[in-house]
Amino acid sequence: MKIIKQTALATVLASTLLFTGCGYNTLQVKDEAVNASWSEVQNQYQRRADLVPNLVNVVKGYAKHEEQVLVEVTQARSNVAGLKVDKEVLEDPALFEKYQQAQSQLTGALSRLIAVSENYPDLKANEQFRDLQAQLEGTENRIAVARNRYITTVQDYNAYVRQFPQVMTAKVIGMKTKENFKAEQSAQQAPTVSFN
Repeated sequence: MKIIKQTALATVLASTLLFTGCGYNTLQVKDEAVNASWSEVQNQYQRRADLVPNLVNVVKGYAKHEEQVLVEVTQARSNVAGLKVDKEVLEDPALFEKYQQAQSQLTGALSRLIAVSENYPDLKANEQFRDLQAQLEGTENRIAVARNRYITTVQDYNAYVRQFPQVMTAKVIGMKTKENFKAEQSAQQAPTVSFN
């Protein structure tokens, strides 16, 4: 009986040592960190999406003949809002890229909207427009910060998942490297702003 208890205790002790050295708990912590940083990116995207209708409505009053730009902004926001974003997006490179493209389209449309506003001195002087523009610029900065945190968190997670012995544990429990942000090809060139 004593031998069975000692064997059981040795087995429990060996299992504990084996599992503490395999990185399972750290994998879980790092996975949650990736999810949390992605949630912050989503939070900032939502803030921007909430500001867009207000910005469009203020501009509409001044820029009736700039309907095309307003339609582009509204359509881009609709495209972003129509994408379901969940953990599956983080694990599917194609869905992740589609989501990034939709966000890039919204960023481009908003840039064109701000450029159009330069043609309207009354609009630029409008306090509500200035406040919305400042909030939008602040939101874009927050998005950049949140993306940077996400990139760093994913880099840390991916490096950990690929190290031995964690790579073995990750394979057993189905954890893979995560997709990270990539700049759009159009981001390689400076935007052209024309007031014609």
